[in-house]
Order: sequence, then structure tokens, then C-alpha cells
Amino acid sequence: MSAAPDGLADLESRIGYAFKDRRLLKRALTHTSAVSAAAESYQRLEFLGDRVLALAVADMAFAAFPKADEGELARRLNALVKRETCAEIGRRLGFGDMVRLGAGEAQTGGRNRAAILGDVAEAVIAAIYLDGGFTPAYDFVVRNWRDSMMSARGPLRDAKTTLQEWVQGRGLAAPVYREVGRTGPDHDPEFTIAVEIAGVAGGEGRGRSKREAEQNAATAILVREGLWTDAEAAGQGG
Repeated sequence: MSAAPDGLADLESRIGYAFKDRRLLKRALTHTSAVSAAAESYQRLEFLGDRVLALAVADMAFAAFPKADEGELARRLNALVKRETCAEIGRRLGFGDMVRLGAGEAQTGGRNRAAILGDVAEAVIAAIYLDGGFTPAYDFVVRNWRDSMMSARGPLRDAKTTLQEWVQGRGLAAPVYREVGRTGPDHDPEFTIAVEIAGVAGGEGRGRSKREAEQNAATAILVREGLWTDAEAAGQGG
């Protein structure tokens, strides 16, 4: 096993929260490859943290954008809870240096992998929530996600929604998304999704989740058809 250094006090300082039960923080930093049972890893915490993050971001967006309709709020939420945003925050807080990985995962660059960094960020939110309740978890989200929310660029409509609206405007049947490939281990897969539209050339996208791959497939068509620029596609971020 490639164990991360203990420096939990320094990490707590960066997080802005001192744990009463540091076992929660240690679990939030433990990848499945470092333990014999998945329940000892951050997987369950990541599941909970994803939901706490969504509630916190929804509350922030609701207060920050009083004139936004439901669709815009949903798109802002999706942009902030997606893996890339969580991974960037995890990278900024130095989670990669602290996460416990199996030797093989460490040797193949696991400390810099967006999937792991994003999952750890969500697991840390859950650990704070379980240790101290919603208020400190919410405060952690505000400190680390609010700037991204206020400076968000790129299209507020996600790629799948934009493509759906374009297809409907042309009187065509809805796009059909189909998984055509999957590679990588179970804990870190990469999906390939094809999108098919009657009367329009299809597209493909890859991603660490089916949703991400679907968004990338839709983005490929939007760029090809001239509906989005490369800069807008980069702003979408999958």
C-alpha cells in the first residue's frame, strides 16, 4: 500500500474544520485499492457527500440568482457538482497528497486522477457533515465552491439540453444515447457513448461516468454543427 503522510492537522487547516473524530477524515481519504473491504473506503461517504454538496450548492444558487428560473438554477447546479469542478477543488486543497492508495493505483498516477480527487472532495464533505452537522459542511462548500459559481463561464444550458432543443426545433426525433464501449477497472471506468439522431450524423463522447460521456457526445455534435464554439465546449467541461 502507498499510504499518504499523516499531516491531518495541516489538512484540517486547509479544510477549515477540526474533526472531533478524525477516523471520518481518514476514511474520506481512503481509496478502495488501499483496503480489503469497500466499506472501509470513502465510497459510502462519497455517496452521502454528493447529496450534501447538491443541497448546499442549490441553496447558494437560489440565494445568489433570485431572477434565475428553475432551468438556469439546475444548470448552474450541474456545473458545480460535476466531477471536474470537485476534482479542481480537491487538487487545490491538496487531497491528492493525502489520499491512501494501493501501490498499483499510486504508481499509475492515482493521486492526480480527477475521478479520485472529485470523489475525495465529496467524501470530505460527508465526513464534515457526519462529524459536525450540516452547518460546517455548508460553510466548507461556500468557501470552496462559491467563487466557481460566481465566475462560471460557458453556456448555462448543458450540452444534452441544447442538442435536444435544436433537434426538436428541426422537427426530428429525440437523440438516442447508447453505450458502445467501457474500459478500465470497476472503480475507475471510462465509458464511450454514441448519440444517434435521425437525419443527422451522430457523435461519440468519452467520460468517467455515463452522464459525462453523454454530455461529451452531445458536445461533439454541437461543435460540429456550429452551434457551439470550441470555447463554449471547453466551458461546458463535460
